[in-house]
Amino acid sequence: MDFENARKVLEKVYKKAPDVCVVAATKTVPASIMNQIESELNIKYVGENRVQELLSKYEEASECKTWHFIGQLQTNKVKYIINKVELIQSCDRLSLANEIERQASKINKVQSVLVEVNMAGEESKGGESAQNAIALIEEIAKLPHVKVEGLMSVLPNLEDKVLLDRYYDELYQLFEEVKKANIKNTDIHTLSAGMSGDWERAVDHGANMIRLGSILFGKRVY
Repeated sequence: MDFENARKVLEKVYKKAPDVCVVAATKTVPASIMNQIESELNIKYVGENRVQELLSKYEEASECKTWHFIGQLQTNKVKYIINKVELIQSCDRLSLANEIERQASKINKVQSVLVEVNMAGEESKGGESAQNAIALIEEIAKLPHVKVEGLMSVLPNLEDKVLLDRYYDELYQLFEEVKKANIKNTDIHTLSAGMSGDWERAVDHGANMIRLGSILFGKRVY
């Protein structure tokens, strides 16, 4: 693992966006390297895409104090991570929110979530439509053990950068609309968008949280 290269990447990130929150996307990254993320890179947040991988690394990666779940989440897997993650970034449907409520209530926890929005309507990706996102947030806000803290999105990989910019603009406009709606039992402050290939475009369009994986750790580390 070349931490020096990762530090150079982060220097560029923070020069462009000093206040952005970086989540280390640790899919395929072994626990031994994850244990060095905070000390070597000063990154406090790690994000896992798969429940099984999170569970397999959770105890060994003991230096990682703050875990996010950033992948598509099946309702029957919520029970395995509810006591392990600070933030579920991919809450994209009411049935999932209801299960998070059910499991969080068992341990007297208020689980923070982001509502995932599918800006381009891609069938291969999770996420509520932009048109229905506020209505979904209003329903989730009725659940006492779930708190919506913002939006998350995985924008499409497009050659048409004008169209991509439009999607990013619409995502930020939606984020602002959600904040202005002042929905009870929410605390809207996070817009999570942008990964290794598009983080610069994301922060240019208002994202204050980015999820970086391969740009920090390489394509694969094992």
